[in-house]
Amino acid sequence: MNTVCFIRYQLDPFQIPAFAEYAAHWGEIIPRCGGHLIGYFVPSEGTNDIAWGLIGFDDLAAYERYRARLRADEAGRANFERARTQRFILREERTWLASVPGTFARERRAVP
Repeated sequence: MNTVCFIRYQLDPFQIPAFAEYAAHWGEIIPRCGGHLIGYFVPSEGTNDIAWGLIGFDDLAAYERYRARLRADEAGRANFERARTQRFILREERTWLASVPGTFARERRAVP
């Protein structure tokens, strides 16, 4: 996994549970379509209307193949439609990141 799609969502803060359900559906759909789901994150403390999703890919070509499979996936289309009709996502931004060698998924060390 060399490339990560970092998705920043601005949400309706009164619909966080609806977004969490939407994200949970992606937990099944994204891996089936070829993405490496790192995780979705909803507000806990502080700002109450920002959430994140992180999905990894080998490269941008793998992302394009994933997007094609996602568009053909019935559950994926239904999840996009859920977000459109319930309107819990107000804004979405995508940023592409490359991991710095030696820094990704490092295990923590025991602290004495």
